[in-house]
Amino acid sequence: MAVKSAEVSVSGSLQKEKEVLDNVKGCPHVISCFGEEITIQENGQMVYNLLLEYASGGTLADLIEKSGACGLPESDVKRYTKSILEGLRHIHLCGYVHCDLKPENILLVPTTDTRNTSVAKIGDFGLSKRSGQRKKRIDLDHCLRGTPLYVAPEAMSEGLQEPPSDIWALGCVVCKMLTGKSPWDRAEEMSTEGLLSLIGDERELPKIPTGISQEAREFLKACLARKPAYRFKTEMLMDHPFLASVCEHDDGVKDGLLAVQDEELVVAPSSSWTETDSELSGFSFSGDCGLLSDDDSAPCSWREGEDLEVQCSGSSDKNVRPVDSLNCVASTIPIGA
Repeated sequence: MAVKSAEVSVSGSLQKEKEVLDNVKGCPHVISCFGEEITIQENGQMVYNLLLEYASGGTLADLIEKSGACGLPESDVKRYTKSILEGLRHIHLCGYVHCDLKPENILLVPTTDTRNTSVAKIGDFGLSKRSGQRKKRIDLDHCLRGTPLYVAPEAMSEGLQEPPSDIWALGCVVCKMLTGKSPWDRAEEMSTEGLLSLIGDERELPKIPTGISQEAREFLKACLARKPAYRFKTEMLMDHPFLASVCEHDDGVKDGLLAVQDEELVVAPSSSWTETDSELSGFSFSGDCGLLSDDDSAPCSWREGEDLEVQCSGSSDKNVRPVDSLNCVASTIPIGA
Protein backbone atom coordinates (compact mmCIF):
# COMPACT_ATOMS: atom_id res chain seq x y z
CA MET A 1 0.00 0.00 0.00
CA ALA A 2 1.10 3.59 -0.62
CA VAL A 3 0.09 6.68 1.33
CA LYS A 4 -0.44 10.17 -0.07
CA SER A 5 -0.45 12.74 2.72
CA ALA A 6 -1.03 16.41 3.47
CA GLU A 7 -1.73 18.50 6.54
CA VAL A 8 -5.46 18.47 7.25
CA SER A 9 -5.67 22.23 6.74
CA VAL A 10 -4.47 21.90 3.12
CA SER A 11 -5.84 18.46 2.28
CA GLY A 12 -8.80 19.55 0.18
CA SER A 13 -7.16 18.37 -3.03
CA LEU A 14 -6.47 14.92 -1.59
CA GLN A 15 -10.03 14.64 -0.27
CA LYS A 16 -11.30 15.60 -3.70
CA GLU A 17 -9.07 12.94 -5.25
CA LYS A 18 -10.58 10.39 -2.85
CA GLU A 19 -14.05 11.36 -4.03
CA VAL A 20 -13.05 10.89 -7.67
CA LEU A 21 -11.36 7.55 -6.98
CA ASP A 22 -14.49 6.31 -5.21
CA ASN A 23 -16.55 7.23 -8.26
CA VAL A 24 -14.27 5.54 -10.80
CA LYS A 25 -13.45 2.38 -8.83
CA GLY A 26 -13.91 -1.07 -10.28
CA CYS A 27 -11.48 -0.96 -13.21
CA PRO A 28 -8.24 -2.99 -13.10
CA HIS A 29 -6.49 -0.24 -15.07
CA VAL A 30 -7.25 2.52 -12.57
CA ILE A 31 -5.23 2.64 -9.36
CA SER A 32 -7.22 1.41 -6.35
CA CYS A 33 -8.04 3.49 -3.29
CA PHE A 34 -8.31 1.61 0.01
CA GLY A 35 -9.62 4.45 2.13
CA GLU A 36 -8.55 7.48 4.11
CA GLU A 37 -7.57 8.29 7.68
CA ILE A 38 -6.32 11.13 9.82
CA THR A 39 -3.20 10.59 11.89
CA ILE A 40 -1.83 12.77 14.67
CA GLN A 41 1.92 13.19 14.75
CA GLU A 42 3.97 13.49 17.94
CA ASN A 43 3.99 17.28 17.58
CA GLY A 44 0.17 17.29 17.52
CA GLN A 45 -0.09 18.05 13.81
CA MET A 46 -3.08 16.38 12.12
CA VAL A 47 -2.32 14.73 8.79
CA TYR A 48 -4.81 13.51 6.18
CA ASN A 49 -3.73 10.23 4.55
CA LEU A 50 -5.08 8.76 1.33
CA LEU A 51 -4.45 5.00 1.19
CA LEU A 52 -3.65 3.80 -2.32
CA GLU A 53 -2.57 0.73 -4.19
CA TYR A 54 1.23 0.54 -4.28
CA ALA A 55 2.72 0.33 -7.78
CA SER A 56 6.02 -1.41 -7.14
CA GLY A 57 6.93 -1.25 -10.83
CA GLY A 58 7.29 2.53 -10.71
CA THR A 59 5.89 4.80 -13.38
CA LEU A 60 5.82 4.75 -17.15
CA ALA A 61 8.09 7.80 -17.04
CA ASP A 62 10.68 5.76 -15.13
CA LEU A 63 10.51 3.03 -17.75
CA ILE A 64 10.93 5.48 -20.63
CA GLU A 65 13.89 7.10 -18.89
CA LYS A 66 15.55 3.70 -18.46
CA SER A 67 15.29 3.23 -22.22
CA GLY A 68 17.84 6.03 -22.62
CA ALA A 69 15.26 8.33 -24.23
CA CYS A 70 15.18 5.98 -27.22
CA GLY A 71 11.65 4.76 -26.67
CA LEU A 72 10.20 1.38 -25.78
CA PRO A 73 9.74 -1.65 -28.05
CA GLU A 74 6.57 -1.18 -30.07
CA SER A 75 5.12 -4.41 -28.68
CA ASP A 76 5.37 -2.97 -25.16
CA VAL A 77 3.95 0.36 -26.30
CA LYS A 78 0.91 -1.41 -27.72
CA ARG A 79 0.33 -3.36 -24.52
CA TYR A 80 0.60 -0.31 -22.26
CA THR A 81 -1.53 1.77 -24.62
CA LYS A 82 -4.30 -0.83 -24.52
CA SER A 83 -4.22 -0.79 -20.71
CA ILE A 84 -4.35 3.01 -20.58
CA LEU A 85 -7.27 3.03 -23.01
CA GLU A 86 -9.15 0.53 -20.83
CA GLY A 87 -8.68 2.86 -17.88
CA LEU A 88 -9.63 5.98 -19.83
CA ARG A 89 -12.76 4.36 -21.21
CA HIS A 90 -13.87 3.51 -17.69
CA ILE A 91 -13.08 7.00 -16.38
CA HIS A 92 -15.04 8.64 -19.20
CA LEU A 93 -17.99 6.27 -18.76
CA CYS A 94 -18.05 7.27 -15.08
CA GLY A 95 -18.44 10.89 -16.18
CA TYR A 96 -14.94 12.18 -15.45
CA VAL A 97 -12.03 13.71 -17.34
CA HIS A 98 -8.57 12.92 -15.96
CA CYS A 99 -7.00 16.22 -17.16
CA ASP A 100 -3.41 15.23 -16.34
CA LEU A 101 -2.62 12.06 -18.26
CA LYS A 102 1.16 11.74 -18.66
CA PRO A 103 3.83 9.05 -18.16
CA GLU A 104 4.44 10.18 -14.58
CA ASN A 105 0.80 9.38 -13.76
CA ILE A 106 0.76 5.94 -15.38
CA LEU A 107 1.73 3.44 -12.69
CA LEU A 108 3.09 -0.05 -13.33
CA VAL A 109 1.97 -2.96 -11.17
CA PRO A 110 3.80 -6.26 -11.78
CA THR A 111 1.57 -9.25 -12.42
CA THR A 112 2.16 -12.68 -10.94
CA ASP A 113 2.48 -14.48 -14.27
CA THR A 114 5.76 -16.07 -15.36
CA ARG A 115 6.55 -13.53 -18.09
CA ASN A 116 7.56 -10.72 -15.73
CA THR A 117 4.98 -8.32 -17.18
CA SER A 118 3.39 -5.26 -15.61
CA VAL A 119 -0.10 -3.83 -15.80
CA ALA A 120 -0.42 -0.11 -16.54
CA LYS A 121 -2.83 1.74 -14.24
CA ILE A 122 -3.91 5.37 -14.33
CA GLY A 123 -3.23 7.27 -11.12
CA ASP A 124 -3.15 10.80 -9.64
CA PHE A 125 -6.68 12.16 -9.98
CA GLY A 126 -5.92 15.41 -8.15
CA LEU A 127 -6.77 17.54 -11.19
CA SER A 128 -9.70 15.49 -12.50
CA LYS A 129 -13.09 17.06 -13.20
CA ARG A 130 -16.57 15.97 -14.08
CA SER A 131 -17.29 15.85 -17.78
CA GLY A 132 -19.43 18.78 -18.86
CA GLN A 133 -18.55 20.83 -15.80
CA ARG A 134 -17.74 24.39 -16.81
CA LYS A 135 -15.46 26.62 -14.84
CA LYS A 136 -17.31 29.14 -12.68
CA ARG A 137 -15.24 32.30 -12.77
CA ILE A 138 -15.77 36.01 -12.46
CA ASP A 139 -13.23 37.03 -15.10
CA LEU A 140 -12.17 35.95 -18.56
CA ASP A 141 -8.98 34.18 -17.53
CA HIS A 142 -8.58 30.63 -18.80
CA CYS A 143 -8.06 28.18 -15.96
CA LEU A 144 -6.29 25.03 -17.03
CA ARG A 145 -5.43 21.75 -15.38
CA GLY A 146 -2.52 19.54 -16.29
CA THR A 147 1.04 19.60 -17.60
CA PRO A 148 2.06 21.84 -20.53
CA LEU A 149 3.36 19.15 -22.91
CA TYR A 150 0.10 17.21 -22.63
CA VAL A 151 -2.45 20.05 -22.70
CA ALA A 152 -4.87 19.91 -25.65
CA PRO A 153 -5.32 22.90 -28.01
CA GLU A 154 -8.96 23.49 -27.01
CA ALA A 155 -7.87 23.97 -23.40
CA MET A 156 -5.79 26.91 -24.58
CA SER A 157 -8.23 28.41 -27.07
CA GLU A 158 -11.52 27.80 -25.24
CA GLY A 159 -10.63 26.73 -21.71
CA LEU A 160 -12.34 23.43 -22.56
CA GLN A 161 -11.20 20.11 -21.10
CA GLU A 162 -13.40 17.13 -21.88
CA PRO A 163 -12.80 13.45 -22.79
CA PRO A 164 -11.21 14.37 -26.17
CA SER A 165 -8.60 16.32 -24.19
CA ASP A 166 -7.56 13.07 -22.50
CA ILE A 167 -7.29 11.45 -25.94
CA TRP A 168 -4.92 14.22 -27.03
CA ALA A 169 -2.81 13.60 -23.93
CA LEU A 170 -2.84 9.87 -24.68
CA GLY A 171 -1.40 10.61 -28.13
CA CYS A 172 1.41 12.58 -26.50
CA VAL A 173 2.05 9.71 -24.07
CA VAL A 174 2.16 7.14 -26.89
CA CYS A 175 4.56 9.35 -28.86
CA LYS A 176 6.78 9.59 -25.78
CA MET A 177 6.72 5.80 -25.37
CA LEU A 178 7.59 5.22 -29.03
CA THR A 179 10.38 7.76 -29.38
CA GLY A 180 11.36 8.99 -25.93
CA LYS A 181 10.41 12.48 -27.08
CA SER A 182 7.40 14.79 -27.09
CA PRO A 183 5.50 15.38 -30.36
CA TRP A 184 6.32 19.07 -29.84
CA ASP A 185 9.91 18.78 -31.03
CA ARG A 186 10.87 22.34 -30.04
CA ALA A 187 9.44 22.12 -26.53
CA GLU A 188 12.76 21.87 -24.71
CA GLU A 189 13.91 25.16 -26.24
CA MET A 190 10.75 27.06 -25.34
CA SER A 191 9.46 28.84 -22.28
CA THR A 192 6.18 27.79 -20.71
CA GLU A 193 4.45 30.77 -22.31
CA GLY A 194 5.92 29.95 -25.71
CA LEU A 195 4.93 26.30 -25.50
CA LEU A 196 1.35 27.08 -24.49
CA SER A 197 1.07 29.67 -27.25
CA LEU A 198 2.35 27.10 -29.75
CA ILE A 199 -0.21 24.53 -28.61
CA GLY A 200 -3.00 27.10 -28.85
CA ASP A 201 -1.98 28.26 -32.33
CA GLU A 202 -4.48 26.73 -34.77
CA ARG A 203 -1.85 26.77 -37.52
CA GLU A 204 0.48 24.46 -35.59
CA LEU A 205 0.29 20.68 -35.47
CA PRO A 206 2.45 18.30 -33.45
CA LYS A 207 5.10 16.40 -35.33
CA ILE A 208 4.22 12.78 -36.09
CA PRO A 209 7.56 10.94 -35.79
CA THR A 210 9.18 8.90 -38.50
CA GLY A 211 10.94 5.64 -37.77
CA ILE A 212 7.80 4.00 -36.36
CA SER A 213 5.29 1.72 -38.04
CA GLN A 214 2.62 3.13 -40.31
CA GLU A 215 -0.04 1.80 -37.95
CA ALA A 216 1.58 3.69 -35.07
CA ARG A 217 1.65 6.88 -37.16
CA GLU A 218 -2.04 6.51 -38.00
CA PHE A 219 -2.86 5.89 -34.34
CA LEU A 220 -1.08 9.10 -33.33
CA LYS A 221 -2.93 11.04 -36.03
CA ALA A 222 -6.23 9.72 -34.65
CA CYS A 223 -5.32 11.04 -31.19
CA LEU A 224 -3.67 14.31 -32.19
CA ALA A 225 -6.31 15.80 -34.49
CA ARG A 226 -6.45 19.49 -33.61
CA LYS A 227 -10.26 19.64 -33.56
CA PRO A 228 -11.70 17.58 -30.65
CA ALA A 229 -14.60 16.32 -32.77
CA TYR A 230 -12.16 14.67 -35.18
CA ARG A 231 -10.30 12.67 -32.53
CA PHE A 232 -11.11 9.01 -32.08
CA LYS A 233 -12.98 7.97 -28.95
CA THR A 234 -11.58 5.30 -26.64
CA GLU A 235 -13.72 2.53 -28.16
CA MET A 236 -12.55 3.42 -31.68
CA LEU A 237 -8.91 3.50 -30.62
CA MET A 238 -9.18 0.10 -28.95
CA ASP A 239 -10.26 -1.32 -32.32
CA HIS A 240 -7.45 0.47 -34.19
CA PRO A 241 -5.11 -1.76 -36.26
CA PHE A 242 -2.18 -0.53 -34.15
CA LEU A 243 -3.57 -2.51 -31.20
CA ALA A 244 -4.86 -5.50 -33.15
CA SER A 245 -2.01 -7.79 -32.08
CA VAL A 246 -2.18 -6.97 -28.36
CA CYS A 247 -2.66 -10.08 -26.23
CA GLU A 248 -3.04 -8.28 -22.91
CA HIS A 249 -6.11 -10.27 -21.95
CA ASP A 250 -4.80 -13.73 -22.74
CA ASP A 251 -4.99 -16.26 -19.93
CA GLY A 252 -1.53 -15.63 -18.48
CA VAL A 253 -1.74 -11.88 -18.06
CA LYS A 254 -5.41 -11.99 -17.10
CA ASP A 255 -4.73 -14.53 -14.35
CA GLY A 256 -1.81 -12.46 -13.14
CA LEU A 257 -3.96 -9.34 -13.02
CA LEU A 258 -6.68 -11.13 -11.08
CA ALA A 259 -4.07 -12.37 -8.62
CA VAL A 260 -2.88 -8.80 -8.06
CA GLN A 261 -6.47 -7.72 -7.40
CA ASP A 262 -7.01 -10.59 -4.96
CA GLU A 263 -4.05 -9.42 -2.89
CA GLU A 264 -5.43 -5.90 -2.46
CA LEU A 265 -6.85 -4.71 0.85
CA VAL A 266 -10.45 -3.67 0.32
CA VAL A 267 -11.47 -2.45 3.77
CA ALA A 268 -11.92 1.32 3.43
CA PRO A 269 -13.29 3.83 5.94
CA SER A 270 -16.07 5.96 4.53
CA SER A 271 -15.24 9.42 3.22
CA SER A 272 -16.27 12.58 5.01
CA TRP A 273 -15.82 14.71 1.89
CA THR A 274 -19.22 16.23 1.15
CA GLU A 275 -18.39 19.39 -0.72
CA THR A 276 -19.91 19.62 -4.18
CA ASP A 277 -17.70 19.02 -7.19
CA SER A 278 -15.73 22.24 -7.13
CA GLU A 279 -13.01 23.07 -9.61
CA LEU A 280 -9.34 23.29 -8.74
CA SER A 281 -7.90 26.34 -10.46
CA GLY A 282 -4.57 25.17 -11.78
CA PHE A 283 -3.17 27.72 -14.20
CA SER A 284 -4.61 31.06 -15.12
CA PHE A 285 -3.43 33.67 -17.56
CA SER A 286 -4.61 36.92 -19.04
CA GLY A 287 -2.25 38.34 -21.60
CA ASP A 288 1.09 37.28 -20.11
CA CYS A 289 1.32 33.72 -18.79
CA GLY A 290 2.77 32.98 -15.37
CA LEU A 291 3.40 29.64 -13.67
CA LEU A 292 3.25 29.70 -9.89
CA SER A 293 5.99 27.99 -7.96
CA ASP A 294 5.60 25.91 -4.80
CA ASP A 295 6.16 28.96 -2.60
CA ASP A 296 2.65 30.15 -3.52
CA SER A 297 3.27 33.17 -5.69
CA ALA A 298 6.70 33.45 -7.28
CA PRO A 299 6.72 32.94 -11.08
CA CYS A 300 9.00 30.14 -12.19
CA SER A 301 10.05 28.36 -15.35
CA TRP A 302 8.43 25.08 -16.33
CA ARG A 303 10.20 21.73 -16.48
CA GLU A 304 8.95 18.63 -18.26
CA GLY A 305 6.71 16.53 -16.04
CA GLU A 306 5.77 19.50 -13.87
CA ASP A 307 2.09 20.11 -13.19
CA LEU A 308 0.48 23.47 -13.80
CA GLU A 309 -1.44 22.85 -10.58
CA VAL A 310 1.15 23.56 -7.91
CA GLN A 311 -0.71 25.55 -5.28
CA CYS A 312 -2.47 22.58 -3.63
CA SER A 313 0.14 20.60 -1.75
CA GLY A 314 -1.83 17.38 -2.02
CA SER A 315 -2.25 17.43 -5.79
CA SER A 316 1.06 15.84 -6.74
CA ASP A 317 2.19 12.25 -6.43
CA LYS A 318 5.47 13.48 -4.95
CA ASN A 319 3.58 13.08 -1.66
CA VAL A 320 3.12 9.35 -2.22
CA ARG A 321 5.23 6.89 -0.25
CA PRO A 322 4.98 3.24 0.74
CA VAL A 323 2.87 2.78 3.84
CA ASP A 324 5.74 1.44 5.92
CA SER A 325 7.35 4.88 5.89
CA LEU A 326 4.32 6.63 7.39
CA ASN A 327 5.62 8.55 10.39
CA CYS A 328 2.49 9.26 12.43
CA VAL A 329 2.99 7.27 15.59
CA ALA A 330 0.90 9.03 18.20
CA SER A 331 -2.65 8.22 17.16
CA THR A 332 -4.76 7.13 14.21
CA ILE A 333 -8.28 8.45 13.73
CA PRO A 334 -10.35 6.82 10.94
CA ILE A 335 -12.43 9.28 8.96
CA GLY A 336 -15.97 9.40 10.27
CA ALA A 337 -15.04 8.15 13.74
